[in-house]
Amino acid sequence: MKAKKKQFNKSTLVFCLGMLGVFLMSLSLRFWELERFNTLVFDEVYYAKFANDYLTKTPFFNAHPPLSQYIIAIGIAIGTHLPFGKTAVNSMAGSLLSPWDYRWLNALTGSFIPLVVGALAYQLLRRHSYAFLAALFAACDGLFLVESRYALNNIYLVLFGILGQLFILKSVEAEGKKRWLWLILAGIGFGASAAIKWNGLWFLFGTYLILICGWAVSFIQGNKGDEEQSREINSALIPAESPLQKLTQLSFIEVSLSLAVIPILVYSISWIPHLHLNPTPNFWQMQTEILTYHQRIKSGPDVHPYCSAWYGWPLMLRPIVYFYKTATNNGQPDPVLPALPAGVNQVIFDVHAMGNPFLWWLSTLALVLVIGVLVHRIWVWLQTRSQTSVDAIEQQRPILFPPTAEMWMALYLVVNWAANLLPWVKVTRCVFLYHYMGCSVYATLALAWWTDRWLHSPQTRLRGMGVTIIFLVLGAFIFWMPIYLGLPLSQMEWKIRMWLPSWV
Repeated sequence: MKAKKKQFNKSTLVFCLGMLGVFLMSLSLRFWELERFNTLVFDEVYYAKFANDYLTKTPFFNAHPPLSQYIIAIGIAIGTHLPFGKTAVNSMAGSLLSPWDYRWLNALTGSFIPLVVGALAYQLLRRHSYAFLAALFAACDGLFLVESRYALNNIYLVLFGILGQLFILKSVEAEGKKRWLWLILAGIGFGASAAIKWNGLWFLFGTYLILICGWAVSFIQGNKGDEEQSREINSALIPAESPLQKLTQLSFIEVSLSLAVIPILVYSISWIPHLHLNPTPNFWQMQTEILTYHQRIKSGPDVHPYCSAWYGWPLMLRPIVYFYKTATNNGQPDPVLPALPAGVNQVIFDVHAMGNPFLWWLSTLALVLVIGVLVHRIWVWLQTRSQTSVDAIEQQRPILFPPTAEMWMALYLVVNWAANLLPWVKVTRCVFLYHYMGCSVYATLALAWWTDRWLHSPQTRLRGMGVTIIFLVLGAFIFWMPIYLGLPLSQMEWKIRMWLPSWV
């Protein structure tokens, strides 16, 4: 007993140290030269400016719900009183601010994304190795790194959405007041995600779909016939239980409050400061104005050169150039750029909003494999439903891989990935790669799942595949890091990182 406890404590300690290392890596990369570049980068022209407008009480029209701008405004209010990060200032947001002032809170928030992804992974399978790999892969995603280093809003949307799902899963393993606490936090998370952008609702949509799947399975199993025989068969088929299976234990009142009432309240309350500054249009008119605004936006290169089709996002066919400038060492310093390296005549400063290519491509492949396994498992399950004895079902056990608990997790990944992607099929306005960020979380979880299974496989070939994937993800992250951080590159160094013509 003592030996087991000692082993458990050692395993937990190693896991905690690993997660701490991932967090410190994320934190350092997001804060490294955060004031680079001394301008408004990409949509900072909206979000940093709107955040400052709230502080200066300047009326304006906001094409998105206002919560992210409130958060950035809090960052500005605190940042202007900090004794550091003042190496450069500009007035592009409407007041004299340093880039650090309007970026630091995003950087801090984004640093927690890998930890939250790891926590979600652990909640799904209760396996330290899987949680660590999920966190590590999330920390090696270039798009999340870039989005965290500027005053943009997608980091908050994903963070709140994932937290909502994490909290709803934790609620089913608690009772009484603790369960209600997790349910309330889940509702706040879902409401806050929608209060960043409307597509934050996709996380809530995915949760509804998982609940429906759970209720459907419970209904089918409940109508199988003899209760005792059904329990015996289920016991033979279910070696472990997933928290996803327990979602059906939530009462109608619990589901209604956490997944409907509280999110609606949070979303509605988030508009109060905005409406205090901009009383017209009113709340309902504002929702109509936002919808009309986005419906008016067309698509194609004439609207924006980096519009991209939703079906190209999983393969990262069209990333976005957030910043690009060629600098010449002519003795005249550029107020926007950092000082050029000594002895260098001409360099390119480029910030590409793109994921880690190998992480994204392998994650997409991993998700396809998960879909294949899930479809096969459902087919087997439908076949075995007609069996009337445990012995007959036991003959099917070799193909019932992975275990039931992990198949619920596979269903969770596929359903939430689809819930975050498929609504974009009907959207006609210009959309961008960053709209895939919610989906990419579930694809990353799928890759971490396969990698973890292969690393623990008795087959040397599979263990080698797992190790290879880790090194590919880490190596690609390092190779493309200069265009995530905006490091100076020669023309040749820049070209060798543009693998596809559509990346330029």
